[in-house]
Amino acid sequence: MAELPSVDWTRREDLRALFAALGDGNGRYVGGAVRDTLLGLLVKDIDVATPLPPAEVIARLDQAGIRNIPTGIEHGTVTALLAGGPVEITTLRHDVSTDGRRATVAFATDWREDAARRDFTINALYVDPVTLAISDWFGGLDDLAARRVRFIGDARQRIREDHLRILRYFRFQARFGSEPADAEAEEACAELASTLKGLSRERIGMEMMNLLGLPQPAPTIARMAELGVLSQILPEAQPETLADLVVQEQTQGVAPDPLRRLAALLPPDRSLAEHIASRFRLSSAQKKRLALAAARSDEPDDARALAYRLGPSEALDRLLLAGQSIAPLDNWEVPVFPLKGGEIVAHGIDAGPQVARTLRALEDRWIAEGFPPRERVLAMLDEVAPQPLQNRP
Repeated sequence: MAELPSVDWTRREDLRALFAALGDGNGRYVGGAVRDTLLGLLVKDIDVATPLPPAEVIARLDQAGIRNIPTGIEHGTVTALLAGGPVEITTLRHDVSTDGRRATVAFATDWREDAARRDFTINALYVDPVTLAISDWFGGLDDLAARRVRFIGDARQRIREDHLRILRYFRFQARFGSEPADAEAEEACAELASTLKGLSRERIGMEMMNLLGLPQPAPTIARMAELGVLSQILPEAQPETLADLVVQEQTQGVAPDPLRRLAALLPPDRSLAEHIASRFRLSSAQKKRLALAAARSDEPDDARALAYRLGPSEALDRLLLAGQSIAPLDNWEVPVFPLKGGEIVAHGIDAGPQVARTLRALEDRWIAEGFPPRERVLAMLDEVAPQPLQNRP
């Protein structure tokens, strides 16, 4: 039987104490931690499956003095708050009924039955915490070795149970998959793409942002368009522009950003961007940034002027989307305009609208000249209102 490599996280003392509290044979590692360890990737979250009902899990953790919270008690999930980080413990389950959006589950005691309700074979690998032996009922190890993302059992049935699995499939394909992709999975996703319309916009938005945040999502997004999936959730998308942005990010050494990449998928239309942000239930800050990115034009921008007027992150978005160099922003801090309205009044300009107009005009000149020091700004003020400035520092 295959075994999980012994790595740092599998040797954690707090995890040993957790399994001791659950009792012999009452817990196994499952899901992403197992998959990512086998792939040599960094493990972020650890999930445990158990045949114990949630109330029994809580009682045993309490008895062992392990802090815990019932984070998803209706679905059988209890989170143990360990020194090395939180661990979700979920009771084995089987589906009673599903409608594509939510499932009614019953607790179970059969490991294989629990594995059978999961989405992909590479996510249905269970590991004994003592021996590190891997239980694999559906060929997940072979699929992982081949970098093949494959639904457990009938792909269409898995999707009918939870329509979001269509988007999860493409996210996993972008992260782990190789080419050619699994034919049955793609056919099922294409055939049932219209079911995505029954999901909440927030769930779709979150899944899309997760996909766009991966290192290289462009080929997968293009494939979603070819299969008619992308048009169901983002009919306004222009997939070819995403690939151009990814090249710019990689060439100029900029980390992937899902919001910037969403902007690349959209035409330069601010009102449309705001509509998409609302559709995906993005935050107000995200909505504003997406709208600013959509306000781009084909004209080249001055990098530092853009950063001053919009902000560094927003300027970075616009420059990369336009294929411009971001080098002028390296190690550059956005300066503060070195003149106040009160100084203009003291220089002889009557308080009122004229002060604001003068301030804006001087600020525009200061930006156009490349942010010169205060002495130059004062000289500009003398040109506008040549009366000597009193108490000039």
